[in-house]
Amino acid sequence: MRLDKFLADMNMDSRSNLKKAIRKGNVTVNGSQVKDPGAGVERTDRITYFGQEVRYETEQYIMLNKPKGVLTATMDKKQETVMDLLDPDRRKDLFPVGRLDRDTTGLLLITNHGELAHRLLRPKSHVDKTYQALIRGCVDEKIVEAFAGGLQVDAELSAMPAKLVIHPLPTLQEAEERFPDLEEETRALLEQAWMEENLSASNQKDATSSEGKGLQNCPSKVISYISITIHEGKFHQIKRMFEAVDMEVVELKRITMGGLTLDDDLAPGESRALTEEEVSIILSDGKLL
Repeated sequence: MRLDKFLADMNMDSRSNLKKAIRKGNVTVNGSQVKDPGAGVERTDRITYFGQEVRYETEQYIMLNKPKGVLTATMDKKQETVMDLLDPDRRKDLFPVGRLDRDTTGLLLITNHGELAHRLLRPKSHVDKTYQALIRGCVDEKIVEAFAGGLQVDAELSAMPAKLVIHPLPTLQEAEERFPDLEEETRALLEQAWMEENLSASNQKDATSSEGKGLQNCPSKVISYISITIHEGKFHQIKRMFEAVDMEVVELKRITMGGLTLDDDLAPGESRALTEEEVSIILSDGKLL
């Protein structure tokens, strides 16, 4: 393969910057300086970039904080996809693992490791996926118990038991931090909720987020803040589960997948390579370690 492609595949820099660095003599191949970006190299060659050894990785793993309004797809002729958010000089064999709805945000794993993707997504693997959500409606202990027992959503979907945790309602500022693209209608619901009498100091004192226990009443009549952990990923699953109990998901963000947790330092649309520890975690989740 070309020398500049080798370095671009390893995310050392953009293709144009790499060509400049190579021409300036900042790259060596097997101990010799090479100034031709198109020089042919092998994956096993010893290559340095500004003195740093660069080893070719067969598999790559990227964490993306998916924003709203972006399709989880490798390509689309009309709409922006999650792949468009990555460096244009990225490897062309990368793809998203699973799918987040257009208006769902948060953790998305992007890789070229097909076997890992298969193992993480197959139903019998039961890889946990945890989401934070704002729900239009009054989520109470009855709903928690219904989700824990497995829910017959509709004729097509019988959801496996899910862990639903009720959290104290966030302030508007906290909600904006957790859901950066907060809709105006949701803002209005939060403002209304904070004016309700049942959000008095005594009710807030009774609320707990440990396991959703101890909440005798809803934190709010109009909107609830919850986290939910599911073990499958069927089409619009969480939205359909709440629709089955006459509620609506107004904000949804994935924060974990297996042992992998969304990096709080990643702004919506930003991505980074997984650390070695994170790679080990996700390979272990896929039973590849």
